Amino acid sequence: MAYDVIVIGSGPGGYPAAIRSSQLGKKVAIIEKESLGGICLNWGCIPTKALLKSAQVYEYAKHSTNYGIEITGAKQDFPAVIKRSRGVADKMSKGVQFLMKKNKIEVISGYGRITAPGKVEVTAADGKKQTLEAKNIIIATGGRARELPSMPIDGKKIIGYREAMSLASQPKSMIICGSGAIGAEFAYFYNSMGTKVTIVEFMPRIVPVEDEDISKELEKQYKKQGMDIMTNSEVTKVDTSGNGVKAYVKTAGGEVVLEADILLSAVGVVANLENIGLEQLGIKTEKGKIIVDANQQTNVPGIYAIGDCTPGQALAHVASKEGINAAEHLSGMHPEPLDYHNIPGCTYSTPEIASVGFTEKAAKDAGYEIKVGKFPFMASGKASAAGATEGFVKVIFDAKYGEFLGCHMIGYSVTEIIAEAVVARKLETTAHEILNAVHPHPTISEAVKEATAVAYGEAIDI
Repeated sequence: MAYDVIVIGSGPGGYPAAIRSSQLGKKVAIIEKESLGGICLNWGCIPTKALLKSAQVYEYAKHSTNYGIEITGAKQDFPAVIKRSRGVADKMSKGVQFLMKKNKIEVISGYGRITAPGKVEVTAADGKKQTLEAKNIIIATGGRARELPSMPIDGKKIIGYREAMSLASQPKSMIICGSGAIGAEFAYFYNSMGTKVTIVEFMPRIVPVEDEDISKELEKQYKKQGMDIMTNSEVTKVDTSGNGVKAYVKTAGGEVVLEADILLSAVGVVANLENIGLEQLGIKTEKGKIIVDANQQTNVPGIYAIGDCTPGQALAHVASKEGINAAEHLSGMHPEPLDYHNIPGCTYSTPEIASVGFTEKAAKDAGYEIKVGKFPFMASGKASAAGATEGFVKVIFDAKYGEFLGCHMIGYSVTEIIAEAVVARKLETTAHEILNAVHPHPTISEAVKEATAVAYGEAIDI
């Protein structure tokens, strides 16, 4: 069977690439070995948000008297929470199936491997093989949980994010290794459900890619919620011979042994590059990623790569844009390359975290003279009305020209307002323009303007 475009993988990069290719008049096939929508939709972004929402509802119920509402006997049903999450994921996967039909994209179930330029061999679950041909191939194979030798995932006592989303019963205690977005989100979920959570982080602070002030605030809030946090710490060995796990943790003060029912390894992701034909075709890789140019092309003509298997940030929205760009480029268009320094990052813990651009330290290290403004949600009318006054918005501007260098938020619903900063930076908006753009009151979003006012000594509300 011959096509114009074959996409290997149907995650948040693959299926948009297929749809955009079809919109541009291409005959498209998409190959998927599991479920349409990939990890993000089935085992990542979407089902985790469903779990977190259940945790938030439970928290509201437990603290309903804060809002003048009395709820007695509120209790969580862990299996029902997991079932709801899986139901949300299944519904979204069916939505992708509909989109494939709507856009006349042929879905082929199986494992795809490139055997030659323009040729993909697909092995079905029953072992049957077929060879497809296409002028262009887009590799969108994604990634999986990284395994460390000290913590080999067995799926029962040492688990990855997939198992963490579908446990049959709730553990009484859990050690979470790694405090990036995945670790931080599961820490909030399990702690809220009543599991005793201990976070072990190798770096000096949790959510280490964030601005230092954000890390400090999240650690403060998590400790307030009852979590134990160990930074500058490394799990060197895990004993699973007993009923639970014993984790041997190397700290600055010596070795500590932690005991829990389960250990969740959340130490990052690794690209799925094995057995997809890269070596045979001489497709260049570096540090476990496929090397691509600004148009997502590999060094082999007609073969593109997008998403987590390439060097850009391992985020769903990055993969989607890369997929669309690849589809447009192979169709003869000239898409604008991604600006990887203007990609928003979001962590859906409570409080939420959202950020884009330079951290304060990175801006100083880059040689900028900066103006910094912080607006605490304690001073926000909307946050006070919502009963969520934790956190702040922090903005960073170049003192000379007013360039919007970075924006960092932690608090109630901040993932919904970070796009203002992304668009502002894209349009090369200055602090002056943000101050003169009227923001609605009372909203969480006006905290961006308020923080900007703080940076320039024009604050009204603090």
